[in-house]
Amino acid sequence: MPPTPAERVRATLSTDGYALVDCLGGQRQAIELLQDIGRFIPQYGNTVEHEVVYRPGNDGRAYSQSRNAIRAHTEAPGWDPSPRHLALYCHRQARCGGGHTDLLDWQVLEKVLGVAEVELLSGPTLSFPGPGPAGPVVTAMLADEGGRPILRFSYNLLTAADYDPPLDAVVEPDALPLGQDGIDLAHRVSDLFDQYRVSVLVPDGALLIWDNQRMLHARSQYEDVGRHLTRYWIAA
Repeated sequence: MPPTPAERVRATLSTDGYALVDCLGGQRQAIELLQDIGRFIPQYGNTVEHEVVYRPGNDGRAYSQSRNAIRAHTEAPGWDPSPRHLALYCHRQARCGGGHTDLLDWQVLEKVLGVAEVELLSGPTLSFPGPGPAGPVVTAMLADEGGRPILRFSYNLLTAADYDPPLDAVVEPDALPLGQDGIDLAHRVSDLFDQYRVSVLVPDGALLIWDNQRMLHARSQYEDVGRHLTRYWIAA
């Protein structure tokens, strides 16, 4: 018996860490596929769907509803557990040559980081801000949970003490989670991310899904305000 679409996607996620699915037939079919893979998780606004589209008023922030570049991170590191998978359904991709979703597998990054850098990821604990009264998640950026490595990382948190900081934010090292060591690590990971990333411009009508506990992701700057994707968080 041939594998189902969800089984094929799971197999690709297991080997590559991400999957690009096209010829779906529409957003409803994308939702049905995602429901076969896992359970939807409410996002920051307590909604299952988050519209990744330009909204005026966000031009000075590194935020999903701005047009600015967003540096390497995993999604919702302050959730316990963090979302297992992230998915973007593309209604209309930017026509300006920007707006790529960039991905880097921890299995690649681990091989090119130095020993001291991996120790910094897996040693000291950080306080990752989380939702409401649940409070922060206090853990190392790389931790073994349930027999598998779980990556939590935010360039912005290490360099600006905020997930979505103003672009001109300047924070003294002693006010940051890991001080100057964290800044240096963030810059090092960002440089390696730019060198080894996989860059995906999700086609209209396609779905990009990746393992958020394994893959770093980022977004390139864009100008086309017609760009529109819908984001989903999925539990294992």
